[in-house]
Amino acid sequence: MQTAVNIKVRGRVQGVGFRPFIFQIAECFGIKGTVQNNMDGVNICAEGSKAKIESFIESIRSNAPRLSKIQQIVVETATPAGASEFKIIPSLRQGSSMLVIPIDSAVCDDCLEEMRNPNDFRYHYPFINCTQCGPRYTIISELPYDRPFTSMEVFPMCSDCQSEYDNPRNRRHHAQPIACPTCGPKVSLFGSDGSAVPGKNAIKRAAEMLKTGLIVAVKGLGGYHLCCDARNDAAVAMLRKRKNRLIKPLAVMAGSIETIKGFAEMDERGESLLRSPEAPIVILRKGKSFNLAEQVAPGMKSVGVMLPYTPLHHLLFDEMDSGCLVMTSANPSSLPILYKDEEAFQYLGGIADYILVHNRTILHPVDDSVLQLTESGPEFIRRSRGYVPDPLVAPFDVSGIIAFGGQQKATFTIGRNEQIFVGPHIGDLENIETIEHYQTELDHLRKWVDTPLLTAVIDAHPGYNSRRIAGDYSFGEVIEVQHHHAHMAACMADNQLTGDSYGIILDGTGMGTDGKIWGFEILYGNERDFIRRGHLKYTPLPGGDKAIKEPWRNAAAMLISLLGCDGEQVAGELFPEKRKEISILKMMIEKKFNTVEAGTCGRLFDAVSAMCGIGTVSTYDGEAAIRLGELADEDIWTDAGYPFYLGNSDGRLIFDFTRMLEEIARDVLNGSEKSIISRKFHETIVNSIVEAMHILTLEHRDSSRRVVLSGGSFHNRYLSVRLQQELTKQGFSVYVHQNIPCNDGGLSYGQLIVAAAKRRK
Repeated sequence: MQTAVNIKVRGRVQGVGFRPFIFQIAECFGIKGTVQNNMDGVNICAEGSKAKIESFIESIRSNAPRLSKIQQIVVETATPAGASEFKIIPSLRQGSSMLVIPIDSAVCDDCLEEMRNPNDFRYHYPFINCTQCGPRYTIISELPYDRPFTSMEVFPMCSDCQSEYDNPRNRRHHAQPIACPTCGPKVSLFGSDGSAVPGKNAIKRAAEMLKTGLIVAVKGLGGYHLCCDARNDAAVAMLRKRKNRLIKPLAVMAGSIETIKGFAEMDERGESLLRSPEAPIVILRKGKSFNLAEQVAPGMKSVGVMLPYTPLHHLLFDEMDSGCLVMTSANPSSLPILYKDEEAFQYLGGIADYILVHNRTILHPVDDSVLQLTESGPEFIRRSRGYVPDPLVAPFDVSGIIAFGGQQKATFTIGRNEQIFVGPHIGDLENIETIEHYQTELDHLRKWVDTPLLTAVIDAHPGYNSRRIAGDYSFGEVIEVQHHHAHMAACMADNQLTGDSYGIILDGTGMGTDGKIWGFEILYGNERDFIRRGHLKYTPLPGGDKAIKEPWRNAAAMLISLLGCDGEQVAGELFPEKRKEISILKMMIEKKFNTVEAGTCGRLFDAVSAMCGIGTVSTYDGEAAIRLGELADEDIWTDAGYPFYLGNSDGRLIFDFTRMLEEIARDVLNGSEKSIISRKFHETIVNSIVEAMHILTLEHRDSSRRVVLSGGSFHNRYLSVRLQQELTKQGFSVYVHQNIPCNDGGLSYGQLIVAAAKRRK
């Protein structure tokens, strides 16, 4: 007996070869009917015997394409229409959007094999793709995802591509970016003056330039990179000089896993991440035989590595001897990613010797995603290309909520039903270009997600530009969320935790409810509310941002505040060339001139780094703290630390590290090994938090034994691992982030969770 059903499949089911997959399994099971993209996902009308339809549905669940992510399958009984065949019908573009935007994917092995086959008509074609790989999010203008609504609309298909596109049995059936040398995008090479370099093989010519030590800008999937031979010291030094990126580590792209194993330590987890469709940058420890230019990651024990993820990258490496290129974003310092051709030529002329360009327009720029491996799993440092804007599952309805994030590492987050869409990494909202980039990407994603403007969520800091952006929209309500509560809620939701938990939040800055700068917090509560149960003793931060960019000022201020006149003397001994400025700092502190009270982990790390002479001035965000963390050898664990004191004020524990700073100063002046000082400092932070948690559980015996760790300071692997170890020994269940960064890149996600919880209440 023939039966009929309507099957609605929701999730990441467009742009991943889902309709051809449905067509093929329908043929396999003898199912008649139709499959169609719509604004809800994919709709299937299926007719056949009950047993065949059940097998058909089970195959959808178990054999879906590798890039798909099914979130829901709804099956409804229907009346048989007497269909005589199964076919793919045109997309329906009406109704409210429930779509998941497809993500960009690294080129697949099948396409690479064809690209390297001299007998294939796409031989050496740098834009080869199929339903299982290639650009998606970066080229979409409208939904549903169909070629006329992408930047490929200007490239009419030739007869060969059209034939594959129309063939349901071909893996390029309805592959929207399908192209070949006859009908698709082209690559060109230009000099720094904008003049075209003659010759047909632009990629081969670019490789020749790289071999001679020149710098080439390459237009990739989500923007422009600057690249040079990663083994050429002079080339790397020149790139740093021209880009004015003096110290900050540079990412590298290696031609193969074998090449990476020659200069970095890598286990199966790292290899799996590098080979994944998302193809992120993975932070790996340098190997003993590290053979890249020292200037790639000077003074660091680790290096950021990725594999080629576009056909163009692979073709470039096929022409290279080195096997490893510096591949760093080409954007000017503090400005958003560079992706428009005219802007690239305008800016890169004084930096790159040559510019490798293609004419497939990037509609939505994305930075490379960055992860590091920890004992508890992969950890996002930056969630962008390959992951954005794939939604996360919400624990409750979040419709109509838009969270605007913070000031640094800005992202936005949009809620729709039980889906949470975290936008791409934008950067620091410090200039008009980045703010405009933020607004453009927000408006695009908001249009696609199609959710009402009910609730805006903003950080409590009155000076953040993300708050001003929120003011440009008309929301029904605006909710302020304290910075560190947002971090805590983000980690709770990231681990599907409900109910009360402790939150240990360590970061560089965040406006507190008392008007002071927080950042070394023990909170207790849930998604809706929190209590502050412990924090770092406040010290003055004279000069604000200047003290952050010049950590020696922060160190001197802490010493003066905690040790008085002795502190001024100690600071003068540590920074003898700054004695006059230290006297001025002392006066600023006494008169409270241009000085805020702060108690943050980031500033504490900065101070100790400066005292050790590691980072007296920061050339990039977090440099001093990162360099101090690098000295804490992960292979040498010790529970020996410096003395500390836990005081009490208004029922809160106060972390007082006065004696620790005294002894660190003494060790530095006595010439103690900096790595030992760094290890002891890290252990002191761990010991003090574990002791504080012990005291708090005795004082609050009915409290939860769950602890979430969040805030950018937890990117410090030594600190994160040791604290997890010691808290676990004390019987706590410890949770860290899984799907979003612990830094401010995850802040908007946490803000949305808090607002949704408050709305439910």
